[in-house]
Amino acid sequence: MGQPKIPADVKYKRARAICQQSQKTTPPSPSPEPGEATLDGTRQLRLRRVNRNQVTPVPAVLDALLPKDHLARQIWNWVDQQADLRAIYETIAVVEGGPGQAATDPKILVTLWLYATSQGVTSARELACLCVEHLAYIWICGGVSMNYHTLSDFRVKHAQALDNLLTQLIKDLQQADLATLENVAQDGIRVRASAGAASFHRQSTLEKHLAEAQATLAALETANPSETETISARQQAARKRAARERVARLEAALAEMPAAQAAKEPDKKDEARVSSTDPQARVMKMPDGGFRPAYNVEFATDTKNLAITGVDVTNAGSDKAEMPPMVEQVEERCDRLAENWLMDGNFVSRQAIDVAAAKGVRVFAPVPEPKDKERDPALPLPTDSPAIAEWRERMATKEAKETYKLRAATSECVNAQARSSHGLLQFRVRGLAKVLCVALWIVLAHNLLIWLRHLQLVI
Repeated sequence: MGQPKIPADVKYKRARAICQQSQKTTPPSPSPEPGEATLDGTRQLRLRRVNRNQVTPVPAVLDALLPKDHLARQIWNWVDQQADLRAIYETIAVVEGGPGQAATDPKILVTLWLYATSQGVTSARELACLCVEHLAYIWICGGVSMNYHTLSDFRVKHAQALDNLLTQLIKDLQQADLATLENVAQDGIRVRASAGAASFHRQSTLEKHLAEAQATLAALETANPSETETISARQQAARKRAARERVARLEAALAEMPAAQAAKEPDKKDEARVSSTDPQARVMKMPDGGFRPAYNVEFATDTKNLAITGVDVTNAGSDKAEMPPMVEQVEERCDRLAENWLMDGNFVSRQAIDVAAAKGVRVFAPVPEPKDKERDPALPLPTDSPAIAEWRERMATKEAKETYKLRAATSECVNAQARSSHGLLQFRVRGLAKVLCVALWIVLAHNLLIWLRHLQLVI
């Protein structure tokens, strides 16, 4: 059994601590002197020894660090020349001649996260380390210092701008005939949330914890100065801030409780539980059969070149209601409807098929096996609408069965790439809004790689 993998941020902290300790305890290496080293007692050697405490200039031109065809250069060129980032620039408050420290150019941050996502890097701390250790990230930064707070905040701050950027990229793919919308496959992928199973509590427990947290906060705010004279002002402020944050988290968890209860059966509403650390996460059945806190990420993918044309994140454990809103999203992004919509049996519902048919979209999904084993599933039921009856007949044809084979070849491939190549194994952020931002970065990186491969073929 192999050794457990140590997270990058833990490695960074350990290396930094060792470096600081060595600088305190290790004296500078003395200059080498003749006769200091001997060899089998017959002669003395004069050597140049290492002295890693000295500052050594390393001349390098940043632009010469990477080959001309490096992926980091290609992503930078797309961001610099084609990406519309006006919405992000409009949020910057500092101006020339005014107060405040200069802001980091959004082009750098967008390129960093796109390249990092393409390489499977999902941690802001790990990315900050790479910005001083890895040549590609050093080249992207171009001499601009970076810290993980800036990277982490930027990743989840501009959801609408990322959504607009994705729409722009999808339209470019359409114009290049890389996304035809002839066949679009939809599938959901359940991803582990940043919440522990032990953080889920019933309403009564959350109310009890909230009362305790409020009492703790009140005690801290009304404490006499003489009682806290042994604690620094900074420590006092930190304790108050931690208490306020805990109260806010518990209040958010209680506010989410009605939604969690609504998803339960009427006689099981009292069993509803909400996480005190990530209230919008839900316990879901995972692909391995276990139950863990997770979010459901929905992808709608064009089958021709595997370009993702729609993305959404929900905390619903079922996919029954996820097809109609995704059809509308793809229509809005692409200015046209998909011709055929491919999905598995988890998405099948009468309402979904009727909505798709009303829009002129043909649904390709398996017909459930009838309870009467002798009954032909292709035959319509008396209660079937015309759209349902047509769907039953369509799925019995050989052409429909061949078309439906594209679903697995498309969705399973995209899901596997998201997990293995883009790091979609567990979210490091909390809440639907932030999780959606992470999903948008993954889709942007996925589609951008398709676009860049197309440019290389054209050139």
